[in-house]
Amino acid sequence: MQPFKLIYSETVYQGRAFKVCKDRVEMPGGLRGDLDIVQHSNAITLVPVDDQGRVWLVRQYRHAGGVVLLELPAGTLDDQELPEVCAHREVREEIGMAATELKNIGEFYLAPGYSSEYMYVYLATGLRPDPLEVDEDEFLEVEQMPVEELYRLAESGAIQDGKTLAALLLARPHLLSFIDPDKSA
Repeated sequence: MQPFKLIYSETVYQGRAFKVCKDRVEMPGGLRGDLDIVQHSNAITLVPVDDQGRVWLVRQYRHAGGVVLLELPAGTLDDQELPEVCAHREVREEIGMAATELKNIGEFYLAPGYSSEYMYVYLATGLRPDPLEVDEDEFLEVEQMPVEELYRLAESGAIQDGKTLAALLLARPHLLSFIDPDKSA
């Protein structure tokens, strides 16, 4: 399949967290059209699991949806920041724990129909207290949950955050040993 040919791109909105561009493209067959694209920094999502087999999560209000969601910790990469560096920082900022080991377990586009945001997912283990100051615009409640219970919530529809659901799918083979000790990644 051929990619669309970009004719021009115009920034129509520039905010603190993202910008919106109107891209004029030529599609296969010569048809031209405009696409609205959200240009957003890439991000990380963490699956922090402690030695007791509990996954650490955050509960936070999401104004766009008007709801409080249970989510895996996540954050956006600073300019030129490597994903692993961001992951080490975010686990400390969001749950107050440092990870001895980070393992990249997958990557995905968050919403490629309209956004450039790309997510890196890390399994974080060897957790130990080492908090960083939380961002002033984040209001988080930290929770720990057994792996089995977390997957029950996800499968029942109680977890409604897309990045959390995608990350849990990627993490499942790595977390099976916490559900059934006879299985391992």
